[in-house]
Amino acid sequence: MTRVVESDVCIIGGGITAAMVAERLAERTSATITVIEAGGRTASLEERAGTRARMLAYGENPFPNDHIPDQTGTGEMYRQMVVGGSAMHWGGAVPRYSPEDFRLRSLYGVGFDWPISFDDIEPYYQEAEERIGVAGEQGPPDCDPRSKPYPMPPLPLSYNLARMREWTERAEVPFWTQPWARNTEPYRGRNVCERCDTCAVCPTGAKYTPDFAFDRLLADGRIGLVDRTLVRRLELEPGSDRIAVAHALDRAAPGDPVEFHAGTFVVAAGHAWSSHLLLLSATGRFPDGLANRTGNLGRYMTGHWYVSGYINLPMRLYPGIFANNSLLSHRFASPGPLDRYLRHDLRLWESGVGRQPRLRDDDGRLLWGDEIMADWRTRTESGATARIRAYYDVIPDGDSRLTLDAARTNSLGDPMPRIDYRAAQATLDLESHTRDTITGRFEHLARAADGTVRSTSGSRLFEHPGGGCRMGDDPATSVVDRWGRTHDHENLFVVGAPTIVSSGCANGTLTFCALSLMAAEEIGREMPA
Repeated sequence: MTRVVESDVCIIGGGITAAMVAERLAERTSATITVIEAGGRTASLEERAGTRARMLAYGENPFPNDHIPDQTGTGEMYRQMVVGGSAMHWGGAVPRYSPEDFRLRSLYGVGFDWPISFDDIEPYYQEAEERIGVAGEQGPPDCDPRSKPYPMPPLPLSYNLARMREWTERAEVPFWTQPWARNTEPYRGRNVCERCDTCAVCPTGAKYTPDFAFDRLLADGRIGLVDRTLVRRLELEPGSDRIAVAHALDRAAPGDPVEFHAGTFVVAAGHAWSSHLLLLSATGRFPDGLANRTGNLGRYMTGHWYVSGYINLPMRLYPGIFANNSLLSHRFASPGPLDRYLRHDLRLWESGVGRQPRLRDDDGRLLWGDEIMADWRTRTESGATARIRAYYDVIPDGDSRLTLDAARTNSLGDPMPRIDYRAAQATLDLESHTRDTITGRFEHLARAADGTVRSTSGSRLFEHPGGGCRMGDDPATSVVDRWGRTHDHENLFVVGAPTIVSSGCANGTLTFCALSLMAAEEIGREMPA
């Protein structure tokens, strides 16, 4: 027998963007809200000290059952399907995009302008930071604009990062502390970060994870959370373009169908699974998928490439604490006028700065006992190594696509997503220039400390991925409007990573959250107060 669940708002997906939408609607409206998650629960805060201990002792996954084995596509995508999504064990870095990211075509003649400006999204950046709990430091206003301070002061700099900051000041390149979704003071009932270097699983709750928001909303009776339930298809109202039903399968009771009825549907399933669901929902009226009347669904998939390196420094640095911490610069993400397009950030990492003990010397001779310690002391006194990375803006191509892969299906026979990433020709044409310029900036930094660049490498892995349901004012070139409402279906919204126009030069999670809050404000206009 089919089970029917009714609500005012149905949110498909249980990750960080779903948490943002559910929380804002629950606080500002009286709407009934249902959140559907294909995965189940994983380690609660109370269990994380134990799963952390087993991770350290045995290398176990500290978040068990965090994916569905046969629900896996091809290409760079997150496998996590769990209440809380991939932000259950994210790093927690939350930089903002730069103002230039939203005006690439206008400023530089490449890529695309967003339908919104930095000023439009800035209040929602602030709101997202306050909801998550972000600790950060104001950078120079010309390349790190803010209207209000961070909710919490930054994490303290280690000895290593303090020394490296002195070095970068000599190079006249401004660096400041990476903002983190970690508490530096008690915040929303969560503890303070102890910088214990097991950030994949935070045993104290200092790092934000979306299950905190869901648990609070459940305790207050403001949402219904239906987990282990896979939504397979959206159905239109007869004779209308409005969405009427989300058809799902209860994975806890295989074979039992569930129908979700709502006035408004929100797809918050991440950069891969959002487009995938809309493609699976093809009908006679929308043969290429819902919200795909103009053929833009699943296109313009995007992310970052990077250049990284190691710099030998004539200073003593030691293996430190909170190895994920870094110094950040957006100076070259806000570069002013350019002859040739290149925008990137710079990060100097705590990890990799110290010279670790080794078992063999430069000639390959095996070291024993006191020789290991003597060699380590000598190498530490002779200098240190800094790790540096630059994420640069990759212009997305229309043929960078997510499609349905008929050759790879789940146990239900549904085709899985396949993402074939592709950079636009503008990025490919400038790739040599990009790598040479970034490497030159590494060398400039090294010279300021009387150091040398030891090695560099590049990556074409599309990190921090997004796209597939890009936003725009023109339905001919986009899938959703500036609020995330699909052009083809007035009661269907897509939020977060799928809606971005480009990836900029920074981790995207905070931007995904801010865009979700914008969508929630628009959805809330039609909800009972």
